Amino acid sequence: MNNEYNPDLVTLISDEGEEIEFEILDIIENDEGKFYVLYPYYADPADAVNDPGEYYIFEVQEIDGEEELAEIEDDEKLDRIAAIFEEEYNKELFDEDE
Repeated sequence: MNNEYNPDLVTLISDEGEEIEFEILDIIENDEGKFYVLYPYYADPADAVNDPGEYYIFEVQEIDGEEELAEIEDDEKLDRIAAIFEEEYNKELFDEDE
């Protein structure tokens, strides 16, 4: 039996042109749009030790027929999407413990 974990990854390019790899924690689709919840990915777990543990939420925008991820400018919308993610995450975490 193979118990190896293979995360879903996406690479984003920063404003400075740096490629940053993220693990996709969740994709949320609702009446406000489609959102990706991402967490920095570290190939070497030792590199994650100093990570502050913050996740990021990006909104999907269609540009020239292709999906692109963009920062959410509306703080209230960001808070609503974060609340949805955290509620689902906590529910999954609780269900695993039962």
